[in-house]
Amino acid sequence: MNKLHTIGALLLSAITISACSTTTPYQPLRNGYGYSDQKLESNRYRISFSGNSSTPRDTVENYLLYRAAELTLQSGNDYFVLVDNSTEADTRYRQSINAYSGFGHYYWYPSVAVSSGDSYPITSYEASANIQVFSGEKPADNPQAFDARDVRANLQPLVTLPSE
Repeated sequence: MNKLHTIGALLLSAITISACSTTTPYQPLRNGYGYSDQKLESNRYRISFSGNSSTPRDTVENYLLYRAAELTLQSGNDYFVLVDNSTEADTRYRQSINAYSGFGHYYWYPSVAVSSGDSYPITSYEASANIQVFSGEKPADNPQAFDARDVRANLQPLVTLPSE
């Protein structure tokens, strides 16, 4: 690989890392990050939220519940029941690169030396759930039932919308 390719690769790596340095906002799925949902039956939905590597697990899970509450209210219902839910962690390892520049000892042109650095984990989370939505008062004896208005009100202060 020539020096121009090496420098280009380093710049691309820096841009890529800086692009993922903020948490995923609460948004419809965009570039692989955000929420998605699918209506399965008249009162049953599959929802998910995918965060980037800067988005903590609890944020991903909160955004999933917030989306469930929004979807429940948008469908004209009052509460939802988590039929099943899970959170998956995707951990990859990234190798840091050390680059040094200077002038070659016997050469009259700039030189670049590249060596590998440390390896470090990068983890991103995706939460998914199947929910059923219902009208009326939430059953008090079902711990998987959530009042959509309460969930929305309690999680609203934690929700970060995209800046556009």
